[in-house]
Amino acid sequence: MSILKGFKNFLMQGDVVVVAVGLVIALAFSTLVKAFTDSIITPLVNAAGGGGTEGLGFRVSGQLVDVGAFVSALIYFLIFMAVIYSVIVVPYRYYRARRGASVFGEPGPTKACPECLSDDLPAAAIRCKHCGVALTGAAA
Repeated sequence: MSILKGFKNFLMQGDVVVVAVGLVIALAFSTLVKAFTDSIITPLVNAAGGGGTEGLGFRVSGQLVDVGAFVSALIYFLIFMAVIYSVIVVPYRYYRARRGASVFGEPGPTKACPECLSDDLPAAAIRCKHCGVALTGAAA
């Protein structure tokens, strides 16, 4: 029974819930953007290349190498990432900043350990998290 309680507590953590909601929203936007690129962008790319209904591309041994489908997929990816960034990442960053936490930002300053040469230690660390040696203020 304690396993189920621990799993429930894990699922109810704020970050897991936010990620789950973000994933659902991303899937919904993915469907919307996919429909947009399939019904509007792909025909425009094919028409611009003069490919007609076969697509923009060329034939190799009788097989069509559909460059238009790749261009449409690239446009789909760019539109999708722009939507996800502006609808999910920017508001989430703003929300976390109001709560005093920084997300998706530049990492804080670090210093190096003179003993094991690890360079991923926080600037305020007094002991190395890898080898345990005491750090001086001069180690940077």
